[in-house]
Order: sequence, then C-alpha cells, then structure tokens
Amino acid sequence: MSELDTDVGSTVRRVTIRDIAVATGVAPSTVSRALSLPDRVNPTTQQRIQRAARDLGYVANSQARALTSGRTRAVAVLVSDITNPFYFDVIRGTQHQLAAAGWTQLLVDTEESAEAETAALSAIGAKADGVVLTASRLSDAQIARVAARLPLVVVNRRPEGVPSVLIDTPGGVEQAVQHLVSLGHRDVLYVAGPDSSWSNERRWRALVRVAKRLGVRVARVGPHAPFVDSGAAAADAAVHAGATACIAFNDLIAIGMLARLRERGVRVPEDMSIVGCDDIFGADFCNPPLTTMTSPIERAGRVAIRMLLGRLGADLADDPSGEHASGAVALPTHLTVRESTGPAPA
Repeated sequence: MSELDTDVGSTVRRVTIRDIAVATGVAPSTVSRALSLPDRVNPTTQQRIQRAARDLGYVANSQARALTSGRTRAVAVLVSDITNPFYFDVIRGTQHQLAAAGWTQLLVDTEESAEAETAALSAIGAKADGVVLTASRLSDAQIARVAARLPLVVVNRRPEGVPSVLIDTPGGVEQAVQHLVSLGHRDVLYVAGPDSSWSNERRWRALVRVAKRLGVRVARVGPHAPFVDSGAAAADAAVHAGATACIAFNDLIAIGMLARLRERGVRVPEDMSIVGCDDIFGADFCNPPLTTMTSPIERAGRVAIRMLLGRLGADLADDPSGEHASGAVALPTHLTVRESTGPAPA
C-alpha cells in the first residue's frame, strides 16, 4: 500500500489511504481512485481528497503501486540538451499535463548523443510506463524497435507507425522566405544544424522548395552544433559567402551569430538579416531582437503526453480536441518579425 512515514510521539507511523478516508469521510476505494485515477472521481471529491493527502503528508509509493498494479504511473521524457531553452517549454508542457493526470515525470538529458539516448532507453525498463522522445538522434529504425517494446511518442520526428507530434517549422520557413523576399533579398543562406537532426533536413528541404517557387537562390553552410558558441563560426561562414540574409537552424545559433557579426562590424539588419527558429526565451532580448519562427513548444509537450496517456488507457475525456489520436499531430508555427531583419543592402 502507498504510504509515507510520519512521527507520532516516539514511534514512526505511515500515513495510509485509510487515514485519508477517515479524514474525508469517503471509502478507502474512493481515495485510492482519486490518487491513482483522478479522472474517475467527482472533481469536488477528488480535490478534497488531494487536499487531505497533502495536509497529512501522504506521498505515493510508486514501487509498491507498481508491484500491485503493474504500473508505475511515471513517464520518461528524453531531451537532447537540457540547457537549450527550447526544452524548457517542452518540459513545462509535459510536466503540467502529467501532473494534471496524477502521473510523474522522469527527465533524462541525452546530451545530443544517440549512444546516451540508447543507453537511457535500455535503462528505463520498469521505471516508467512510457516514453516521450524529443528531437531524437536515433534512426527511424531504432525508434521503431523501441516503440515495439515500450509505449512511445516522439516530438519533431515521424517514424512510420510511431505516434508523433510535429511542429510545422517548414511552414515557418516558408513565411520567413516570403518575409525576406518582401524586403528585397534574393539570396538566402541556410545555417544548418547537426547532420543527425531530422528537423535540420526537413527545414532545408522546405527552404529549397519555397526558394524555387519564388525564384530565390539558396545556399547552405554547416553543419553546426545547436549551441550559441557555434554562432561565431556560422557568422564567419555567412560573411565569407557574401550573404545578405540567413535562416539559422535554431535561435541559439542565430544569437551567437548576432554577437560575432557585431564583433566584426557587420551591421544587423543593415548589412545582413538574420532569422532564427523556435522563439526561445531570450530571443526578444538580443541586440537586435531576433526575427524567428515561433513554435507552440509547451503545447507540443502537452499533446505528446495526452497521446501517450491515451495509448496507456488513461481517460482523456477532458481533451475534446482529438490531439490524443494515435497517429501524427501537426502544430502550426508563425513568423515573429523583430529587428534582426530589414531591407536588402543596395
């Protein structure tokens, strides 16, 4: 039974579900459902039980619960780089959605490493009922093998047969190119991210398609690691290429480029326009503030959890949107125009 040690006089006593039942005047079975399946209990009763549990100092023992139910009610969320602000909102979204359902989040940083990701997935085992993979560095075949043995949802990937949440950055790329063309730019440089990134190739292909339609010339430099420090080399490559407009793989690279261009005396946007991707925290604090593709990052985390809990049989009656469907969900992006883009130089 799920219990927590509390001091009672000189002895140690565990707060039990029965204690909460006495405090709230409901049956122990109702308390159990409110704590493990809150969506199966009247909201008013559920709130009263949760409040009593907090007041009494009750904490669920997930190991005991797993032994009796076969479920840990925990979900592992794997991110490629926990220091990247992109993942702040993803983690916030997954955490809030799990907490609302009475589940626990296990957070794993795979440090942009496919090997670390593989090791983490192998170690999760009985510790979690399912996994959310964000910006995975594994191949589609590897992800499919994991999904065959463990309930899995991926964010920003689309392996065949695996539920996925996609952020429509290709749509954002199209808006970015149209914006640059409206400012007179006819040559656009793509500052590529890691070769192992599925999103990187997806953005490049989108850029090539829209550039061909609009009669814009495109080139590509990179790959670059998705960090601020990579922006210096990216900026040097952009200057060498004679670019007047750049679209960077992500905001971190773009922010690093702004700093390096300032060091070199290249004015942004007078001499070169810069566009980022994701609209992370801080993108509007840059000098100059960064034009970027704004993504519904927190919502992507929430949707991924709803999809995963749907696969695990949780009651998602509070989600009339259908975003917990088992296939793929695409979330739209839009371009946020700030001061890092301007008219093409004469």
